[in-house]
Amino acid sequence: MPFWIDWSVAKQSRLVAQSAVAYPVSMSDPRYTDVVRALPATVPFVGPESHMRQSGRRFRARLGANESGFGPSPQAVMAIKAAASEAWMYGDSEAHDLRNALAAHHGIGAEHIIVGEGIDGLLGNLVRLLIAPGDVVVTSDGAYPTFNYHVTGFGGVLHKLPYRDEHEDPAALLIRAEETGAKLIYLSNPDNPMGSWHSARIIQRMIDAVPEGALLVLDEAYIDAAPAGTAPDIIPTDPRVIRMRTFSKLYGLAGMRVGYAIAAAPLIAMFDRIRNHFGVGRIAQAAALAALNDQPWLQHVQENVYAMRKQIADIAAQNGLHALPSATNFVTVDCGRDGDFARALLKELMARDVFVRMPMVASHDRCIRISTGPREEMRLLEELLPQALQALK
Repeated sequence: MPFWIDWSVAKQSRLVAQSAVAYPVSMSDPRYTDVVRALPATVPFVGPESHMRQSGRRFRARLGANESGFGPSPQAVMAIKAAASEAWMYGDSEAHDLRNALAAHHGIGAEHIIVGEGIDGLLGNLVRLLIAPGDVVVTSDGAYPTFNYHVTGFGGVLHKLPYRDEHEDPAALLIRAEETGAKLIYLSNPDNPMGSWHSARIIQRMIDAVPEGALLVLDEAYIDAAPAGTAPDIIPTDPRVIRMRTFSKLYGLAGMRVGYAIAAAPLIAMFDRIRNHFGVGRIAQAAALAALNDQPWLQHVQENVYAMRKQIADIAAQNGLHALPSATNFVTVDCGRDGDFARALLKELMARDVFVRMPMVASHDRCIRISTGPREEMRLLEELLPQALQALK
């Protein structure tokens, strides 16, 4: 029998077998996994560029993505320029120089650090390492949605616990993890989207109480904006916790996508089995290394963040709104009404080319979230927020 006839018969048999599948199958469709077919066609965030394409205008104040409007270290900019001519080469697959600099910065061994494509990339690889269809993951309802996006993408089962007094609830997370045999427990400290934080003492107590067989995913993306005493000491050999850090926030390198994780050496070594070994580009590594080495610039940005958090709180108060305490580079502002009102206010601000975001889960959706930014953008916020509120009356 000619091979094309043999292939045609096999193909017909396969299509007959597929006819029993619950979802329709097109002859031209790739064979997506059942998990992926069941997922909604959504993404965690709509980026500011998408909004600008829809409106046809640029944002005058970009205060929604928690980037650093104060910019990266001038030394990082110089490193980017110097490395530009080397862009034809892949980045070091081991990120050797950056890993060792991070190790020295934290006073630990490089074997406890993995560098990746931002925290988002590292979270995706971590979930890929540990979560199979049906495995349980515990998180907070309304916490960072990209983590959930990864979990559901690999078929994990999410258990979401409510916040308590605008904070993620460590005790409730631990209890649910114990009840369900969860493999992962996610907690961000400081928290996104509320800006709240727990003390190092509470976080260490949580680490000490992690159930057998579970791993605490401690997302510390905003730790550089937090007060002293927020982060517990790093004990790199502790197998119960993996800590996530980033250069996207106060280091001002969100566009470079560089993050890193700190964990016990055996867990870090497992990443090599599944990660994209050339995922962090040459220019990105050079920029992050230069930024890390310029701690005075980080202190400069921290001072600006602290000042602008106060200014956002003052602007909110002037307009009858209430700013929640923040340990991040943004301020969550309670609008004093319901989610519909907050969404309407966000829409009015966006119509005035002020980009802000808001929490997505009730009752947090009574708030809007405003990133700190340069004084000019704060001046625009001060001018345009009253107009947006007036438009809703």
